[in-house]
Amino acid sequence: MIQRSKIFMVDDNITNLKVGKKALENIYDVLTIPSGKKLFTILDTITPDLILLDVNMPEMDGYEVINNLKSDESTQDIPVIFLTARNDMDSELEGLNLGAIDYIYKPFTVPLLRKRIENHLLLISQKADLKRYNEDLQGLIEEKTKTVTELKNSVLNVVAELVECRDGSTGAHISRTQEYLQVMLKKMMEQMVYNAEVSKWDFNFLVPSAQLHDVGKIMIKDNILLKPGRLTNEEFEIMKTHTALGGEIIDMIAQNTTEETFLKHAKIFAVSHHEKWDGTGYPKGLSGENIPLEGRLMAISDVYDALVSERPYKIAMSHEEACSIIMEGKGRHFDPVLVDVFLSVKDDFAEIVKSFSHTINPAV
Repeated sequence: MIQRSKIFMVDDNITNLKVGKKALENIYDVLTIPSGKKLFTILDTITPDLILLDVNMPEMDGYEVINNLKSDESTQDIPVIFLTARNDMDSELEGLNLGAIDYIYKPFTVPLLRKRIENHLLLISQKADLKRYNEDLQGLIEEKTKTVTELKNSVLNVVAELVECRDGSTGAHISRTQEYLQVMLKKMMEQMVYNAEVSKWDFNFLVPSAQLHDVGKIMIKDNILLKPGRLTNEEFEIMKTHTALGGEIIDMIAQNTTEETFLKHAKIFAVSHHEKWDGTGYPKGLSGENIPLEGRLMAISDVYDALVSERPYKIAMSHEEACSIIMEGKGRHFDPVLVDVFLSVKDDFAEIVKSFSHTINPAV
């Protein structure tokens, strides 16, 4: 059974209400209402599909009624047609300006009244259908975008993990450093640390982009990358090039896509995460706040994870030992402000390491 549209007819004249109801009741569910005040009482429990509203009523005229309707979020979308004996352009314009969708003059003919209502209800229905279609379409687009993003992140994560595996780690380094960054960023937002810059970042792009910070290692030969002992000075100079090489690799990726934000952050992470606050880092020897904030953040996350992780050439340090080294590097290796942030969340870092204990041999 097709559900009939509900129409409220508001008029202080009982005869007008009877005539209007008789004209429409075979097609619609019609409720006659003798005043504006009574209308608002009924609207608390019933929402009509359309309101036929008289203008000349005592206590609350039609203009006041529609103004109140449009001022309330719960009733502002109910369509209103003025049904009135006022047959002048100024009155009609006032009603339309207040939000009415039409003006029908009394005395009306039944066929005209029915047709005007039919046309407006059809238009309203079509608008609702279009809105639902757009919402469904937006949902499909968002779902597709989410799927593509997940696929992109999955592919990038695998690439990054392959690089880490070549370095003798498990690949979980990538996931852990991302979690460290999330913890740091959350605390920075709470404490308003570097807020002018951080508040502009989209963390949905920033954090996943960090997984490419060591992608340049894929270009380093195994005899250096996997050497179990200490690197010679010459070998270390070659190892240091992984930062610049990472930037070049990301530039090559960028040539084949219009995506900017993700790769912009990724390149900054790759190139600058070995810079040091005192200017003794590489590849550019930047110092202080000349080092991009992403690089200063990754420096702490990367070093902490390296310290607490077992590698072919070292045993894992304890959480306490790693924290001690981070503190010793305050103002030399690391941004002193970020070290303070780190110290306020260091227990969270320890919990992250424990959650990955099946993939590394932490001494936490």
